[in-house]
Amino acid sequence: MKKYLLMMAGLLMAGLQTATAQGQEATEEQQAPKAYIYRIYLSDKDGTLSLRKPLQIVSKKAQERRQRQGLELNETDLPQSPKYLKTIQNLPGIQLIGGSRWLNTALVRVTDTTAIDRVASLSFVTGTRRVWTQPDNSDPLPDRSKYSTGFSKYDTLKNVPYGKGFHQIKVMGGDSLHAAGFRGQGMTIAVIDGGFCNADVIPAIKNINILGSRDFICEPRPNIFYDTSHGTGVLSCMGLNAPYVFVGTAPEASYWLLRSEDGRTEQEVEEDYWVMAAEFADSVGVDVINTSLGYNNFDDKVTSHKLWELDGKTAFISRAASMVASKGMVLVCSAGNSGDEPWKKITPPADADNVITVGALTRELTNANFSSIGPSQDGRVKPDIVAIGNPSYLMYGEGEIIRANGTSFSSPTACGMVACLWQALPHLTAYELMELIRKNSDNAQHPDNIYGYGLPNFWHAYLNGKK
Repeated sequence: MKKYLLMMAGLLMAGLQTATAQGQEATEEQQAPKAYIYRIYLSDKDGTLSLRKPLQIVSKKAQERRQRQGLELNETDLPQSPKYLKTIQNLPGIQLIGGSRWLNTALVRVTDTTAIDRVASLSFVTGTRRVWTQPDNSDPLPDRSKYSTGFSKYDTLKNVPYGKGFHQIKVMGGDSLHAAGFRGQGMTIAVIDGGFCNADVIPAIKNINILGSRDFICEPRPNIFYDTSHGTGVLSCMGLNAPYVFVGTAPEASYWLLRSEDGRTEQEVEEDYWVMAAEFADSVGVDVINTSLGYNNFDDKVTSHKLWELDGKTAFISRAASMVASKGMVLVCSAGNSGDEPWKKITPPADADNVITVGALTRELTNANFSSIGPSQDGRVKPDIVAIGNPSYLMYGEGEIIRANGTSFSSPTACGMVACLWQALPHLTAYELMELIRKNSDNAQHPDNIYGYGLPNFWHAYLNGKK
């Protein structure tokens, strides 16, 4: 009995010690200061690099892409002023975490908001904006999900080389373009998304030429291959090459996987992360960018976008997206899934100028009711084109072929074909390529705010473009 009582006393003491330690951890966590991220607007680029040394600014591939299109580097390509950034970083309480060269901003993290007053007082700072507030409760970090090492026998279509991807390619004339030898070889596509769960381990993805990956989120996150399957699904629509099971629209292209979306919250800073990702894509010589992200409704409702902002010039992300073509790249983006919601309209960056915004069709080629509509606030036709997205066949992070709905998947399905068409017609500029696609879509004579210019025929675009 005495031994039993001593054992119970020991367990009770251990429990009290554990509870005390947990309480101390909780207290320390509660006492840890809340963090904030601010966007800092800079007045100029005093003392930065020279445009006469382009390879210090972008890669050789990026420089060649611009030269091919008759585009020169300009001041927006120059990095932010190093002396300005150093001055900001040397201020007490300031952590410099990023920024945009195109829009000339810095991004800083603070735990004392009064530190921003010191930043705002600097002569070269024209404004500041809080774009992120640390949430009171953060979701636990996810574990890597399980995945299949092979396909189900029911996924194989013995007489269909494209497998379940056939219909969504064929309706755009993509099979004919592929048959002519244009499957994306030599083209580089950046996928800007929220995570690519298991894309580093699924055997079928080993066939995709992934050049690398980058994470632009500031707060610590697990590896981008652990978190969310959304990007995996987007990538598969273009890059998967599993004959008789699923072949994507650009199976021979090369890919960069870039994360800008923080799934734990919905805040303005994700637009900053997106811009950083797009600028990185430019710097390494990407040809085409796909983004299946869109922003209108933030956790802080005061900062949510308004319908009048859909002009391609107001939202931070849309301002940068409208510059992509001027850098010699084509941006393909999802229209959004708000068509059957009160918002209804496209979501930034889908309102950007000189991009290809993609709506969704059913497999019967009628409008998907969730697909966001246009036009832009300044009257431009949106979406630009449509593709199958209700449902799309694709592969998620579990390694299986599934059906999923959304302009998130109609966009990359079209994007892969954009890359193949540009491979076939390398003499075209980004602007010319986008216009060719619009003109060779089935609603080009009467574009509207639901179908835009319609369902593109990439084979016809190729035939007309090489004349």
